Amino acid sequence: MKKYKFSINDTEYAVEIKNIEDKILEVHVNGASYIVELDKEVKETKTPTLVRSVAVPSTDQGAALKVDAKTGSIKSPLPGTIRGIFVKKGDTVTIGQKVLLLEAMKMENEIASDKAGVVTEIKVAESDTVMEGDVLLVIGE
Repeated sequence: MKKYKFSINDTEYAVEIKNIEDKILEVHVNGASYIVELDKEVKETKTPTLVRSVAVPSTDQGAALKVDAKTGSIKSPLPGTIRGIFVKKGDTVTIGQKVLLLEAMKMENEIASDKAGVVTEIKVAESDTVMEGDVLLVIGE
């Protein structure tokens, strides 16, 4: 579990806490095992668990994006700023076609379409700031 080094009266001790249950500790001091009873129970601190959002698919030509199968909307894969829009309403797009340029963390990410169809709605403009999951544009059939 945890390892410590102590110096008592110029003598070095390597202490390793092996197990903690209620007020009982199993420790190893310079290789020898000891059971130690404390005067109060040790409360363990829990490390928070990081939960990441589900990774979204990517195409060979652009950054990861998510296309909603029901609406055909392309959503932002991460927070950033729109730096370029390469299609307009009414344009026909193919799978893998570059449709937007998103700047995130000082990097430019090309957003490519994962769906073929007609652009029915563009929900962003250049210089707009978007958050992860925001709908950027909608592609109909």
